[in-house]
Amino acid sequence: MVLMPKRVKYRKLQKGQRRGVATTGATISFGEFGLKSLENGWIKNTQIEAVRVILARQLHKGGKLWIRIFPDKSITKKPAEVRMGKGKGDLDHWVAVVKRGRLLFELGGIPQEYAKACFRLAAYKIPLRTKFVTRMHK
Repeated sequence: MVLMPKRVKYRKLQKGQRRGVATTGATISFGEFGLKSLENGWIKNTQIEAVRVILARQLHKGGKLWIRIFPDKSITKKPAEVRMGKGKGDLDHWVAVVKRGRLLFELGGIPQEYAKACFRLAAYKIPLRTKFVTRMHK
C-alpha cells in the first residue's frame, strides 16, 4: 500500500524550495507522542510506508498510529545515459515536502518508554534528523 495521490491537476511539478520552518502540523493533535523533523527535506512514499510497517508491527493491536505527512509532490527522472534536453523525464516517485518542526508521525495509547523505542526504530528509515516529543499537559 504505497501512498500517492488519487489524481493531480499537473503530473510534473517544479522542484520548489526546501527552506523554512513548519507553521502548520508542528504540534501534537491526535496522540500523546510524536516524531518531529529537525531538518528540511523530502521523504519518499516508500520510506513512509517502511515506517508505517515497522510501527504497525510494534503496536500489534495495541495503541494507535497517525501519519501526519502525505506524498503529494511528483519527482521525475530521466533514464540512465540519456543526453541533455528532449524535455522533462518520466514520473519516478512521490515525496512529502517536510520542513523543520513538522510532526511526521504520532502514537497514542502506549507507555512513553515503549513509544520512544518504537520511534527510534522508525527514525532509522527516515533520511532526516528527528526528535521524540510528547504532548504538553496543562
